[in-house]
Amino acid sequence: MTRGKTTTTGTGSTRGWVSFVGSGPGDPGLLTVRAVDLLQQADVVITEVPEHTELVRVLRGATEDGPELVDGGFGEDGQPLTHAARAKVVVRQAKRGLRVVRLMSGDPFLYASGPEEAQACVKAGIAFEIVPGVSSVTAVPAYAGVPLTTKDHREVAVVTCGDKVDWAQYADKRTLVLLSAVGQIGDIARALVAAGRSPQTPVAMTRVGTTTEQSTVTSTLERIAADARNARMSPPAVTVVGDVVDLRESLSWFETKPLFGWRVLVPRTKEQAGSVSQRLRGYGAVPDEVPTISVEPPRNPQQMDKAVRGLVEGRYEWIAFTSVNAVRAVREKFEEYGLDARAFSGLKIAAVGDKTAQAIAAWGLRADLVPSGEQSAAGLLEDWPEYDELLDPINRVFLPRADIATENLVAGLIDLGWECDDVTAYRTVRAAPPPAPTRDAIKTGKFDAVVFTSSSTVRNLVGIAGKPHPSTVIAVIGPATAKTAEEHGLRVDVLAARPDVDELVDALADFGAARRIAMVEAGQPVTRPSDRKPSARRKASTSR
Repeated sequence: MTRGKTTTTGTGSTRGWVSFVGSGPGDPGLLTVRAVDLLQQADVVITEVPEHTELVRVLRGATEDGPELVDGGFGEDGQPLTHAARAKVVVRQAKRGLRVVRLMSGDPFLYASGPEEAQACVKAGIAFEIVPGVSSVTAVPAYAGVPLTTKDHREVAVVTCGDKVDWAQYADKRTLVLLSAVGQIGDIARALVAAGRSPQTPVAMTRVGTTTEQSTVTSTLERIAADARNARMSPPAVTVVGDVVDLRESLSWFETKPLFGWRVLVPRTKEQAGSVSQRLRGYGAVPDEVPTISVEPPRNPQQMDKAVRGLVEGRYEWIAFTSVNAVRAVREKFEEYGLDARAFSGLKIAAVGDKTAQAIAAWGLRADLVPSGEQSAAGLLEDWPEYDELLDPINRVFLPRADIATENLVAGLIDLGWECDDVTAYRTVRAAPPPAPTRDAIKTGKFDAVVFTSSSTVRNLVGIAGKPHPSTVIAVIGPATAKTAEEHGLRVDVLAARPDVDELVDALADFGAARRIAMVEAGQPVTRPSDRKPSARRKASTSR
């Protein structure tokens, strides 16, 4: 493993370098660019909370050369470490001469043990740096739609609640941000009212802010204790007291996302799930990727080898890519032969849709033909030119595709006068079953929705994990996939307007938004599909 930056003392002994890095309040997207960079380079990461382990895994990947993880939050007995004990852990790791990242919740120098641990580094002669993080003091209210200051409210006081707080000094109209207030909120509210605050002063309490588990209770000093108890509020939570809380009604943006908190099953290949999951997160969902298809090389590679040699020798007029996987398969074969994009010189390139065209562009190539209408094999045929022996010097098309692809494109090209080399570039095989907890979640309705991007994902998911529960919203990419879902006893709720994965996710978001509006207008609490009974399931399908 390559070691990071070290410093050397006058005696020649090597010392490590410690970076105290703020991880923010919970949302990994709030990490600073510097924090990500340091985590990717670290030899040792000293964590503070269990969630940090997963955060590092996501950033670095599950590789053997990943950083060593050291628990800096809890001792072997499971009890939280004191500030002094945490400082000893940091110094001990740094003295090994390694690049150490001390990952801390929120900001290292704001309501954290950063100052004490940094002082321990000074005493030990260890160099360090501070990388500020987004503090829960500001981030959690922002995610709840509660600004801490406005043009009419300029003063803020942050209070860590405890037995010795003199609440009389907060009797004015300053905005208060209360930390660790959940268990004492009744006593705190009464003390503020006794000090002169109006019982009707607005209060907002937000737990696990900035995550998709976030929930907020808005109330008043008079009622907050009862309302928090009824909502089963628990730490960690941030409480805001003051007139700024009233702005939440119009500024709440996170908890009102159309798929906020929805657990959505994404049954795709591992390589293709990323873009879908990223778009789902943008709508507030929690994607759970379950591979149902594994992409494998063809059993007999000779046909593919022959076609690639023919491409290099100028045997084809066109190459038609019908999927991103086909682009990847040809590119891998090129790399195997030591070829690059220059071998496509003089060859016309067709792509079945925008996503495939983007994969071609990432290779440094440009698609000459992309369907102007429906992005499918049928749409490609609609725009494909007839063979003209005067204009086209060669009448042959190279069609690399999956082993389970339909014959419609080949038949259509032949009708247009072209000869096709229909070559199996890759195989799609059923993936291994997901873990038992995931299978149970699928069958018992713990998923709010599932997005099917092809007929094969429907067949394979049912085959390896069973049918989704009737309460789960079923979203499909097109009519063929809808038909397959219905053949497997699934009721389709959402149909994408076009066979495109982004359109599919957008259509599901539209469904979620309409469902939320209907609940709000009916005066009902906003719940997720997994919260309701199957008998209450919405029967009408929607399309975007």
